[in-house]
Amino acid sequence: MKRDEAGAAPPHGVLRDYYADAPDRQRFVQDLFDRTAGAYDPINNALALGSGGWYRRQALRRAGLAPGMRLLDVAVGTGAVSREAVRILGRPGDVVGLDLSAGMLAVARRNLPIPLLQAEAEAIPLADASVDFVSMGYALRHAGDLRALFTEFRRVLRPGGRVLLLEIARPEGRLALRAARFWLGRVVPAASRLFGRRAALLMRYYWDTIEQCVPPAEILRHLREAGFAEVGCDVQLGVMRAYSARKPG
Repeated sequence: MKRDEAGAAPPHGVLRDYYADAPDRQRFVQDLFDRTAGAYDPINNALALGSGGWYRRQALRRAGLAPGMRLLDVAVGTGAVSREAVRILGRPGDVVGLDLSAGMLAVARRNLPIPLLQAEAEAIPLADASVDFVSMGYALRHAGDLRALFTEFRRVLRPGGRVLLLEIARPEGRLALRAARFWLGRVVPAASRLFGRRAALLMRYYWDTIEQCVPPAEILRHLREAGFAEVGCDVQLGVMRAYSARKPG
């Protein structure tokens, strides 16, 4: 388990090609997403090859999201997961989005009429037991402390509430890793230059966080240690991971 000097459990170690130390990570990430918010959806749509919305919607349903629930979408970004949640729940007011990046929130605000909060994922400004479902789409690697993150998720969930974490994991096989390193680590950043230098930097950082992230078993263990039950992980195409868990009722 990787820990910083304060005893936290970050999803990966310090990436010195991008920032100097753990305290500087949040400033770097916030600035990077602020500056690339306008290009994020076109890049993301190209990566998803048209299946992004369908995959998110099916993952939410499999994890138990149903009408009548209230969902908190942590690291809402431009609203990709929230958009599918609204389609399932039927009412935009039942979805709350949270993000640290003002740039991402500005795009989300144009995309969806849902309540939005600017805050850290490890310090959610909601009351205890106030939501039925917590989602997080492809942002676990940008958190500072998995232990604090999952403790907050458990705090804001009502008894029986559910968590869904969508992520991309480092491929386990040598050939698969080599192919992913070439595609996500070289081709995608190069193609992203069409949207500017910062967009290319974002995609390089995106791959490096995937490659350096703690293995899926560590994420599952942190969920259990935070007090969650029914912890599991659905795997698609070897790299697409949908972690799910339930707060005991």
